[in-house]
Amino acid sequence: MQRQGKGGSAVIRFRVAGVVLLLVHLLLVGWLTLRPLDVPWVTAANLEPFAGIRADLQLGPVEAARQLGGGLLLLAPLGVLLPMVSGRIAVSPLASLARTVTAGALLSLGIELLQTGVPGRVVDVDSLLLNTTGVAVAHLLVVPAGRARLRRRRLRPPSRGSGIRRPERTGQSAAVEGPQGSTPTISRVGIAP
Repeated sequence: MQRQGKGGSAVIRFRVAGVVLLLVHLLLVGWLTLRPLDVPWVTAANLEPFAGIRADLQLGPVEAARQLGGGLLLLAPLGVLLPMVSGRIAVSPLASLARTVTAGALLSLGIELLQTGVPGRVVDVDSLLLNTTGVAVAHLLVVPAGRARLRRRRLRPPSRGSGIRRPERTGQSAAVEGPQGSTPTISRVGIAP
């Protein structure tokens, strides 16, 4: 089995954790959004952008925060989990944001389209807007800083003061060393008379 570069096993574990968390989150989102509701009546589908947001704002600050916050938070973890699954550290921030937001928007659109066949659920274009905005905000708040931290950790030199003195690499000994470098040596101290 080939390693994935420096810290390969850590990268694989990181990606596996991302895949597991992503699957758990998608199952939770599917259960929350696609289960039938037992309601006596349903509102008409909202195909006018921002109409539902305006209606939520008229309900008062607490109810508006609950409604709008729920829409923003529903798919927000995708803004972190999708880049985590990709496992890339050195990537353009703009390209990463574009890929993540596009995937979040398409998933939100898929959920809205699937809700047309679920009793008690209706299509709401504002849900699509809020879900996509939540993905973008979560990505912008976490991913660039997290990737910068991982890049710094990867480039950090080994700590000094470990008590091991490495011989200087010169000439033929540098060419003979294997891919892992030279074996550390400890300097000898003479015996007292």
